[in-house]
Amino acid sequence: MLNNPFDGREIWFYTGTQDLYGDETLAEVEQQSKAIVQQLNESTDIALPIVWKPLLKDRDGIRTAMLEANYADSCVGVITWMHTFSPAKMWISGLSSLDKPLLHLHTQANVSLPWESIDMDFMNLNQAAHGDREFGYICTRLGVNRAVVVGHVSSLDVRTQIDSWARVATGRQELRTMKLARFGDNMRNVAVTEGDKTEAELQFGPAVNTWSVNDLAEAVENADPDAVASILRSYDEDYEVAPELRKGGAKRESLKYAAKLEAGMRHFLEEGEFSGFTTNFEDLGGLRQLPGLAVQRLMADGYGFGAEGDWKTAILVRLAKVIGFGRPGGASLMEDYTYEFGEGREKILGAHMLEVCPSLTKKIPSLEIHPLGIGDREDPVRLKFDADPGEALVVALTDMRDRFRITANQVTIVGPDAPMPNLPVASAVWTPKPDLATSAACWIYAGAAHHTCMTTNTTPEEWALFAQMTGNELVMIDDTTTKNGFLHQLEWNNAFFRLARGV
Repeated sequence: MLNNPFDGREIWFYTGTQDLYGDETLAEVEQQSKAIVQQLNESTDIALPIVWKPLLKDRDGIRTAMLEANYADSCVGVITWMHTFSPAKMWISGLSSLDKPLLHLHTQANVSLPWESIDMDFMNLNQAAHGDREFGYICTRLGVNRAVVVGHVSSLDVRTQIDSWARVATGRQELRTMKLARFGDNMRNVAVTEGDKTEAELQFGPAVNTWSVNDLAEAVENADPDAVASILRSYDEDYEVAPELRKGGAKRESLKYAAKLEAGMRHFLEEGEFSGFTTNFEDLGGLRQLPGLAVQRLMADGYGFGAEGDWKTAILVRLAKVIGFGRPGGASLMEDYTYEFGEGREKILGAHMLEVCPSLTKKIPSLEIHPLGIGDREDPVRLKFDADPGEALVVALTDMRDRFRITANQVTIVGPDAPMPNLPVASAVWTPKPDLATSAACWIYAGAAHHTCMTTNTTPEEWALFAQMTGNELVMIDDTTTKNGFLHQLEWNNAFFRLARGV
């Protein structure tokens, strides 16, 4: 299992001021700044600890502080607050050097004003209302990507926004150190699973490289027998196992091979320090089964995955796993398969050949074996379940040649209209917003992929933060979307991103 992505990581908190106000006022600034950080940390609403750093009062100190944040592996992002007026020209060098996500917290020490006792000493101390606007100007003037959160830290809404930003910043940091193993190439003649892996590493961070499937097959054949036995026991204990796969069942050997396949994959990924991978049914080498159960369980443990060599979807799944870590729900590879077009019942049935992550349900999946008409291998085992009802997002990452586009659709998982006893794979049924016809048309106009990441524990705002942090395009299909408006947005985005990148 991958480690908790928040372990050993933190947010640095910097307070801007200047020497103009004298030592007594600066001592109060420091005290109130520390109190703000303490209040944030004591709330337990934010996934990462926030570390207070000394006041920033001059150009050289600011630049040094930003460079220190860049080089600290533990620091995933920086929060700034201009408690008093901090002349923003002092920040030019530091902000130009900063390579970590920035959150500008527009707050103040007090919730309410002490109207009857306000004097100029109070006004000189509590100047964030215009000090932060001065800072905002220089950020905009320099083109600094940042989040802006407004309000007092006693507000749950403020803390929730900071938590979302911290999670996304951690996801960005994870991608920058991510190694992704492609077992074989992508499916032949498919367009959307292609893409510029070099540009993806530049934009997002993951190092995407290919290993022979037979390297994996060798790891499977040499799998540790004790690890195989332990995995097999967990199958028996954790799932509703089909009779033919139980001890003494006619297909028990297939389940034993699935355990061996999982043990070999885990060892390969752990030894190579990979946090994502892809497989391809057209390239199975010495493997006896297309990995199904192993992939489902590895995704449940936090690994990113894409089928048919789709490394871009594997990146999205891993990112969603990090952002949503510790929350109810999950993330999985998904694919739109077929539609219900009945009037008033319009919805999408999504699934894949085998690989849908069980984090999408709280129910105990059934462990089954069924024939697979492609791949030319033995019948594979897999977990079967229906995704739990609730709100979700489906997100795709596509290479548009001059940039990457993230397309997301807000959906509601509703479940099937009737049981599907003959469908031999895990699935999800959802109604897309604003409706099926508009959603599907906009998705197609956007050139978005048929492989997606379905996520039930991240928010649209968090994906918008990620796109902003990385300087990439996001188009969101939601309740307010119209086809004409969406087409205009695509046109505007085409012009903006080409001009912004000098194309």
